[in-house]
Amino acid sequence: MKIVPCASCPLRNLSLFLPQAEGELALIESLKRDQSTLPADASIIHEGQTNAPLFTLLSGWAFRFKTLSDGRRQILNFLLPGDFIGVQQKMADASAHGVQALTDVMLCVFQRDALWELHRSAPKLGFSVTWLTAHEESVVDDALLSVGRRSAEERIATLLILLYKRAAALQPEGTADGVPFPLTQQHIADALGLSLVHTNKTLRKLERRGLHRIQDGRLELLDVKSLARLADLYGDGRPEARPLI
Repeated sequence: MKIVPCASCPLRNLSLFLPQAEGELALIESLKRDQSTLPADASIIHEGQTNAPLFTLLSGWAFRFKTLSDGRRQILNFLLPGDFIGVQQKMADASAHGVQALTDVMLCVFQRDALWELHRSAPKLGFSVTWLTAHEESVVDDALLSVGRRSAEERIATLLILLYKRAAALQPEGTADGVPFPLTQQHIADALGLSLVHTNKTLRKLERRGLHRIQDGRLELLDVKSLARLADLYGDGRPEARPLI
């Protein structure tokens, strides 16, 4: 497999990602250990893993999750291209969560001490990692708000809008036919703390109201304003311009 140089990364052409100086790109390139591809459903980081490297998701979708002893799973957040994976594992002896590929994925793999080198050699990049980690925490905070206080309709409306906006920002060609949406109803249920039956009924109810359509692995929002009112979002859900490691 041909390794994509950081300076030629296709993600860097998107307005979603902030530009970086040549020296910063050279440092990121020097810390990159490999590039790997994994199939859908493959484990990227195992729960309890002690030696996981850091990753940037170059293509495909993944998710972070935790499981209980009886196998019940809580999806913490969904990961899209450009997301930086594994920082939380560096803050403890072992990973308290797992990361699994939702689709086929391509990953940039970084050496385990990359965080320290970024902070030591390029404080601006170190701050970028801090920003990315804080941003991910805010995504999880909103998911906690959904699970704790929103109704089933509000939870699903919020998830649909936020994932649509994130996926749309990665599509330079526009969203005339919607955006990729590889989630199953089980993924949605596990992310929102709903039963599979309740998830199915609520999705069908929102679709009958003409708010959205999920078909052939793609999501279309048919009435964004009504969906946004139902979700009661802070802001419009559009992702901020962000660093890319």
